Amino acid sequence: MTQSVKGKSIALVGGAGFIGHNLALALKAKGADVHVIDSLQVNNLGALYGTTGMNNRNIYLKIIHERLDLLYAAEVPLHVVDARDYHLMCNALNEIKPNIIVHLAAVAHANQSNKDPHSTFDHSLRTLENSLDNARGQVDQFIYLSSSMIYGNFASGEVDEETPCDPLGIYGALKFSGEKMVIGYNQVFDLPYTIIRPSALYGQRCVSRRVGQIFIENAMHGHDISIQGDGSDKLDFTYIKDFVNGLILAMETDKAKNEIFNLTYGNSRSLRDMADVLMQHYPDAKILHKEWDKLMPKRGTLSIEKAKSLLGYDPQYPLEKGFVEYIDWYKSMEDPNDQSPMPLVVE
Repeated sequence: MTQSVKGKSIALVGGAGFIGHNLALALKAKGADVHVIDSLQVNNLGALYGTTGMNNRNIYLKIIHERLDLLYAAEVPLHVVDARDYHLMCNALNEIKPNIIVHLAAVAHANQSNKDPHSTFDHSLRTLENSLDNARGQVDQFIYLSSSMIYGNFASGEVDEETPCDPLGIYGALKFSGEKMVIGYNQVFDLPYTIIRPSALYGQRCVSRRVGQIFIENAMHGHDISIQGDGSDKLDFTYIKDFVNGLILAMETDKAKNEIFNLTYGNSRSLRDMADVLMQHYPDAKILHKEWDKLMPKRGTLSIEKAKSLLGYDPQYPLEKGFVEYIDWYKSMEDPNDQSPMPLVVE
């Protein structure tokens, strides 16, 4: 059975981030009563204002202010709440009374997670437990954003939702633990859930230092484009517009409940492919190859046949379309006075 999100109350925990604010704007445009819960501390205003000497700080502040301005203009309420605080979360969710909770709060960097496991646990699993405990018996659907990192090294070029998971490092382990927590709450409290596994997201107003963002920034500033390995390694690059559309489809059909979905473009491309698209816009950019991070799994394509069949998911943005749109947007945000290079981080 399909049903519109129009009129539904939807709480996005960690919703002022890259995925969350794009999702909030799309839900609002479809008539949902969407609320954002966010402390603005993780990869957001609090972190940026509290840091000096940070690479590309000025443009990141500009991007985050644009996020908040767009939410304000769309009349999306922002509840500035630390999701690690159980009682504050109770108060916020009691006020919102959501039909759906989407849990996005997390430390979204594999490298950062490995360097600071305590903070990652705090912002990823503690926040999730608070969301789950407030959701039991209260909501129609709980949506958890996991990651393609839970698969670890792909044994073949493609994985589906039945492929055994063998995550590497702290980030993948915590995402997989989160999935088990969500399923456990369903088993014990009959909480309807949907688990989403994205891969290599890119798009407007991201400050998470994902690979496409770093490629663009370095090319804009005349720095080398760093690629780990020889450039043949593949990722299932997914444009934010396709991903948000898939998330909304998961809210609009009962077939999504108590299911896990890969939600990607469904066709992996090499890092070199992404660099080639970029170099059509920055022909003088130079490629610098670096050693592959042993804690970064070798990945590939995530099968989206299940999402196509049950949700009607139909991604429309291959790399040549989505990444070009992203490059054009980033050019409009360029700060000519902020010329610092940034290291490559592949998420």
